[in-house]
This record gives sequence, C-alpha cells and structure tokens, in this order.
Amino acid sequence: MQIDMQPTNKLDWKIYESITKYIYEMLGHQSGVKVKGFGSKCKVTGRSGSNYQIDVLTTHSDGINTYDTAIECKYWKKKVNRDIVMKVFGIIEDTSINKGIIVSKEGFTKDAIDYAKFKNIGLVTLKEWNNNDQSSRPKEIELGTLQVNLNITAIRPKLLQINLGNNRFLDVQDELDLFNYYVELIDGKRRPFYDYVTDFRKYVANQQKMEIEIIKSYKLPESKLFRQGINESIRLDVVTITGKLTQNNESKNLEFTLVDKVWLIMKSIFEEKTFSFSENGLIIEHKK
Repeated sequence: MQIDMQPTNKLDWKIYESITKYIYEMLGHQSGVKVKGFGSKCKVTGRSGSNYQIDVLTTHSDGINTYDTAIECKYWKKKVNRDIVMKVFGIIEDTSINKGIIVSKEGFTKDAIDYAKFKNIGLVTLKEWNNNDQSSRPKEIELGTLQVNLNITAIRPKLLQINLGNNRFLDVQDELDLFNYYVELIDGKRRPFYDYVTDFRKYVANQQKMEIEIIKSYKLPESKLFRQGINESIRLDVVTITGKLTQNNESKNLEFTLVDKVWLIMKSIFEEKTFSFSENGLIIEHKK
C-alpha cells in the first residue's frame, strides 16, 4: 500500500495509522524489519482464545529467532493514559508478540510513561510540525547541494568614445543614459540616438577583431542633439563613435541548497531518538 505523504487538513486516525506503517517500514528497511499486518484485518489470537486487532504488526529476525512488535496508534486530542499501556501489555502477555509500542499524537500522561517504562512498552509521539517546534528543530530538511559550474565567455562591443565634432564629446555615467537622447534631423524628423549606437555595435561585432579600436562616423548635416526634458540642443554635422570588441571570462560557480519542508516530528521517549519527516516522505534522524 502506497501512502501519499503530502500534508492534508483531513488527517484522521486512519491516515495516521497508514503513516505510522509507512514510517516503521522505512525506518526498519535496512535492518530487515517488515510489516506483517496492518489495519482492521490485522488480528492475532492469544493463548486465552481472545482475538486482538493490531494497528501495525512488524516482524524481524536475527537469523535464529523471529520477533514481532505490535504498534498501537492513538490519534487523540488528549494524552494517552495508563489504561492504554495496560491494554497493550495485556495483548503482549496473551500472545506470542515480543514487543509493544504506542504511537500518540498528543503524548502521554506521567502514569502512562512510568508504567510503560516498568513494563518495557515503547512510547512514541508523532505529530505535525508547528511553530512551537521551531526553536529545537528545523522547519526544513536539507536534501543536498546542487553545484552548477557555468563556463561563460562574453564577447561584446564596448563603447570607448562618442565624438560630436569640434572637440565635443558625449560623456554618460551609464550607457543606458544614451536612451535619453534623440537627434532632430535636417528634415525635422526625430531619431533616437541609441539607433546609431546599436548600428555601431553591430558594425564592430561583424569586424570580428578582438581588442582593436574601430571608428565609424555618421554624417548628420545641420541636425541637433537633444536630451529628454531639456530644451537646449547641440548642433551636429557628424558623430564619430569609437569602440572595440572585448572578450571577458564571466564564468560562475553556483551552489544551491535543496530543501523540503518538515511535515511530521516523531520522538521515541525512552530511546531519546527524534526524526523529522518531509512532505515528500524523506526521513531524517536528528543526532544529539
């Protein structure tokens, strides 16, 4: 049976049992633990002749003997009390099952913990992660690190100088500032100044000569250069642009941390082990 580990607001006792089965199946996989039975159809007959329904029944072998464990799931809104521990211990005593474990959403009362410790019944809390767990446990599980090495060689034209004639030069802090200029031609038509810059860039690129200065002039008789928002203009007859084709190493080493959100937190009380479970079924043990 496959369990969808995606979180849902409709989590109930039945889904809770399925999740518990999935967890013990995954945790015990490497050590040879298998799920022997599960759900309402999982029943064991005791020496007394009584039948017991077991939520999750696991089994494992050491090569000589086989050991069964009964897991009782309690998706309650209150803590599990001693009565439930006594019930599980009674099942263990009457059957050939070797170990009992109780899994609870809200934890256990003190008398339940004391009695379970005395009778060697395992107690486990399994609940959804919430903000109260943030200080002691991470909200996300780190899946791994993805390293991407990008070998990039950038070849592009570079503007060196814009000569407006008569020892005048157009200096800008950023090439994007050139978008603010336009040329009014002799016939009254307006043309963005960046059109000439774009044409020059294409011209330099087509020369395919690295790091060599290239010059190109644009004849603009009796034209005017304006800047957006300013009424004053500069008289033009010719614009000469100087530039070169450059090559730069822009390689990058990028590193990404892949994470998944924590959905469930599980803590074994007597063994003092804590596990986090992600939304996609990943299980992480938190080592002390």
